[in-house]
Amino acid sequence: MMHILDRVNDYHDLKDMSSGALDILCQDLREEIINVVSKNGGHLASSLGTVELIVALLRQFNPLDDKIVFDVGHQTYAYKILTGRKNTFHTLREWRGISGFPKREESPCDHFDVGHSSTSLSAALGYAKARDIQNQGHHVVAVIGDGALLNGLAFEALNYTKDAHTKVIYVLNDNKMSISHRVGGFASHLAKLSSSPAYNNLKKYIKESCASIPQGQSIENVLSKLKDQIKSLVKPENIFDELDINYWGPFDGHNIHEMETVFEMAKRYHKSVLIHVVTQKGKGLQCAEEHPDTYHGVPVNGFGNKSSGTSWSASATETLCAMAEKDSRIVCLTAAMKNGTRLEDFASRFPDRFFDVGIAEEHMLTMAAGMAAGGLRPVVFIYSTFLQRAMDQLVHDVALQKLPVVLAVDRGGLVGEDGETHQGLFDITWCRSIPNMQMFIPRDRVDLERMFEYGLSQDTPVIIRYPRGTAPEEINRQEDMKSIVPPFRSELLVEGREWTLIGMGSTVGLCFECRQKAIEEGLPTPAILDLRSIKPLDWPVIDSHLMNDTFVVILEEGYKNGGIGEAISSRAAEHGYKAKVAPIGIPDIYVPHGTVHLQREFCGLTAQRVVNWYKENAKRTSR
Repeated sequence: MMHILDRVNDYHDLKDMSSGALDILCQDLREEIINVVSKNGGHLASSLGTVELIVALLRQFNPLDDKIVFDVGHQTYAYKILTGRKNTFHTLREWRGISGFPKREESPCDHFDVGHSSTSLSAALGYAKARDIQNQGHHVVAVIGDGALLNGLAFEALNYTKDAHTKVIYVLNDNKMSISHRVGGFASHLAKLSSSPAYNNLKKYIKESCASIPQGQSIENVLSKLKDQIKSLVKPENIFDELDINYWGPFDGHNIHEMETVFEMAKRYHKSVLIHVVTQKGKGLQCAEEHPDTYHGVPVNGFGNKSSGTSWSASATETLCAMAEKDSRIVCLTAAMKNGTRLEDFASRFPDRFFDVGIAEEHMLTMAAGMAAGGLRPVVFIYSTFLQRAMDQLVHDVALQKLPVVLAVDRGGLVGEDGETHQGLFDITWCRSIPNMQMFIPRDRVDLERMFEYGLSQDTPVIIRYPRGTAPEEINRQEDMKSIVPPFRSELLVEGREWTLIGMGSTVGLCFECRQKAIEEGLPTPAILDLRSIKPLDWPVIDSHLMNDTFVVILEEGYKNGGIGEAISSRAAEHGYKAKVAPIGIPDIYVPHGTVHLQREFCGLTAQRVVNWYKENAKRTSR
């Protein structure tokens, strides 16, 4: 069957297409997105909801000259297809393929690397000022979702727009969601605006105004003369007017002609405007329309696939629910990640003790600090990559005051296909430098439960870091469970001779792979030590291996620079211990998207590398 998309090379081919052809093209784009995402995984519902919006943008703006900046970038799959990447779209999120997010090095039409929310307005203001200072004439457009607009960074940009003395076109894509349903007073404000009778009145006004413009008279002049009329049409009063940003809307985000008309007016208008468009997340796929939060992010190889075991996220929630039944002080916070961190059960069982603050990580950490100061036991569920956004709050508001906040840091380490912006590789290096902080990494569900119990018994902050994926029930557990090792102590899992492999969390399994590889190659069998606690480090046990072994290898899914391996290596050198130490972690790079297996190989975090290192250094030692 011949599709219109087959005849479209890029956005240039959109200019002369009829309304009927554009409608069919949008269907083709959705079909292509669904086909690729069902195999490769990715952000489905958000990209399905913005197809018409992107087509309208590309018919009105030139993406090579005009700067179109997307927020987060998980809604840009149609944009990628229509800006020269149609023939490579099947490689989406694959190793060496195209990214799931905009990347400047990937295309000259991608003007800002994104992945975290709420950066688009600030970046657009920067682009606009660069244009003005260099006397250039292109347009600058920022496309932001209603969920991302709730973040403090976006508010800071809105607040500065008036004083920037420049012109930016803000496009607010309102689908009433971020990843989960949006929350807060501003969300209610947007809902009020989107349900206003001004919707039909303003559409009618635009249609009539455009039809009555005399030949040669610009829309800019009409808007200037009818400024008071515009203001009366967009009532109720809204926050954007108060910030001196002209608010237009709301408009139907699936009506290409309507959006094109508004974009044309915005180009001619002399001031910054915010264009409010309403879209349906997941449009075109019934299951995604009905459950947009579930289909926000889709796993590799199809919809509805279930993991063979319980995820780390779900395991953490199960543990917390059991503890919350016994302790009414336990509360749970998340920043628009209820589904991602698998907190649905906690939210339904303890609705008065569950707090989704929206995309506001900084606020969440300080709110948790206030809760802890007030006598509660807050547990903050957050991805490692998003914890970076609340670094100051963790240091000054939580740790400095020694407040008992537990942070459940999800997706620590390599995360796979989401790529550079989502890898959880910084948390170890910077969190372990914070005074008053304890940080633990479980190797299995048994440890996870113990660490939560211990963390919630402390009067100082505790971080529990776990990876993406399935949580092992047990790794190398003795039947006699009476001798429970506390979380702040490391644990020798197997004895060995001559050398020791030190792992933490997900790299404990890698240590066992290395041990098996050593056995297969006839090498001395290494011991395996699970650190469990990375702050504080269990120096008495670590020192015993540094003093007695010839070689010690530390494996960590975090950056080598400033990591645990460097700390142990420094300790060995400082005390003159016998062992030669090899820290093996993530090198000084941003790790690209692909499977975790390929990412580990790319970073040299493999059993073969460890065994080769041992053989090379054993030869040198024997000479």
